[in-house]
Amino acid sequence: MNSPQRVLIVEDEERLAALVADYLKAAGFAVHLDYDGLGVLEWVRAHRPDLIILDLMLPGKDGLTLCREVRAESQVPIIMTTARVEEIDRLLGLGLGADDYLCKPYSPRELVARVKAVLRRSAGPAPGGQAALADPTDADPLTLDPDRLRVTAAGRDIELTAVEFALLATLHQAPGRIFSRERLMERIYRDHRVVSDRTIDSHVKKLRRRLQELLPERELVHSVYGVGYRYEDR
Repeated sequence: MNSPQRVLIVEDEERLAALVADYLKAAGFAVHLDYDGLGVLEWVRAHRPDLIILDLMLPGKDGLTLCREVRAESQVPIIMTTARVEEIDRLLGLGLGADDYLCKPYSPRELVARVKAVLRRSAGPAPGGQAALADPTDADPLTLDPDRLRVTAAGRDIELTAVEFALLATLHQAPGRIFSRERLMERIYRDHRVVSDRTIDSHVKKLRRRLQELLPERELVHSVYGVGYRYEDR
């Protein structure tokens, strides 16, 4: 039997860390807990976890520093957590190389779902050079045609406006990555016109409505409260 994937939780709130650990163990993961940042890098070097859940505010050494240090040596997936919504936008702007961000308070079930999604995205080819067989439900359902501003799924297609297509293309190129409203504005409006957050929200609402015409049973564009949006098929 294959060994369970190992998740390192670095979280100084011990009750929260224990709760998350219980959910991950129930999902079949092996879990190690660390309550401060001092020995994390050495532990990662010695044990090579499959994923790290890393809190931003830690005693000894903060999550920002740890993320930079780990990423300088390893491409292990990292999910960063923080108690402040506004911090996520700052972290995104710093380009730390974390794979996902989650704001407290969060649902442990949501965190487990994020862990599974990040591990799926980061999985490399199977030994022997053969690609691992994918679950058909994990396959990206959309095909984008930038020349015609068309999106195809399940044998049907729709035509989007230029703004809607740019919005979808930006999110679609990095599944699971959170894009702040400001970053989406930069990508969509190359002339740097001044628009409000509500303008982006309105475009997302229209885009979701159009995608529902193709795949009424699936939600593809997800809101991240207080931060922005992400593309993920789940």
